[in-house]
Amino acid sequence: MAFERIDAQFRKLTVDELNAWRSIAPAVASDCMNRTQVMNSTIKSISSGAILCGQARTVTTMVGDCASVCELISMALPGEIVVVDAGGVEDTAVWGGIMTEEAVQRGIGGAVVYGAIRDVADMRELGFNMFCKAIVPRGPHHGFGGVIDGPIAVAGAVVRPGDIVLGNDDGVVVVPLERASEVLAAAQAHIAKEVDWIAAIRRGQTIQDVFNFSKSHVR
Repeated sequence: MAFERIDAQFRKLTVDELNAWRSIAPAVASDCMNRTQVMNSTIKSISSGAILCGQARTVTTMVGDCASVCELISMALPGEIVVVDAGGVEDTAVWGGIMTEEAVQRGIGGAVVYGAIRDVADMRELGFNMFCKAIVPRGPHHGFGGVIDGPIAVAGAVVRPGDIVLGNDDGVVVVPLERASEVLAAAQAHIAKEVDWIAAIRRGQTIQDVFNFSKSHVR
């Protein structure tokens, strides 16, 4: 097997920074990045209520092969999110139950697979936060390589090692690490505004009033 591992150095978020990000929903983060960096609706959680919040480790697989994913699982640190570019292939799973057992043992925070997985009952029982494109029984090959910790594109979002991956029932958003402070501050301010907007609506104001929508187009 030939693995290409890119030496992608990135700043680790502090515990306080990660805790702050846990209060930010993917939708809010995307709104604060001009609605960008959103994985499209093909990426869904296998379990209602699943949450992703951590820094990305990335891997590009050979088609229908899981060897590079297994390699990254053995390297990833607790709390990190494994993001797999499996080319969007839906007929062969590149992640399954045994891999999930190791991921849980290592404290990995979850995974996003742009491709197929299997053994979802095991993942749900283990409480593993998995988001994927497809579910299929066919298993992978184990004999080929891949690229670890390189930049990837997953369902419309660019992901690099260290980027912040946020996921919930709405889907997945990726915040570039170099924009973390800026986007976090904007998201916190946005949440404060939402509190005010909801309070105003509960007092009887309309959405048009709250957002100062122009009514000039209404006839």
